[in-house]
Amino acid sequence: MRVLGLDLGTKRIGIAVSDRSGTIATPFLVLQRSKTKSQDHAEILRLILEEEAVAIVVGMPYTLRGEMGATAKSAEAECTQLAKVVGVPVYIHDERFTTVTADRALMEARMKADARRRVVDKVAAAVMLQSWLDAQPKQDTP
Repeated sequence: MRVLGLDLGTKRIGIAVSDRSGTIATPFLVLQRSKTKSQDHAEILRLILEEEAVAIVVGMPYTLRGEMGATAKSAEAECTQLAKVVGVPVYIHDERFTTVTADRALMEARMKADARRRVVDKVAAAVMLQSWLDAQPKQDTP
């Protein structure tokens, strides 16, 4: 069960992908926003098909109090639009602190600031996707 994780930003979309067993999330790529969300969604659909993903998990930017602020409402509206295009289930998952966690990990790896800026979105998407994968019930395998 391969899943894509999306960290929707206004300028970039961080994308992570799980392994085929749905166990481990890996940073995948950073998609620069195009002029329209429909173009962005078409590119996400292309990635779904290419990676044979069965679902998408979108990070929901709740406020620190766990409420739906303006950014979360915008992300929720985009999730609704995206679900109409991609043909796979679209789930939402709390993304609070994922960018901070990703940035700290990259700083601990002694990555320079300009290099961190280029990858932090996909690393944040992987942090969020891993959290979602870890929360899923585990299936017994014979």
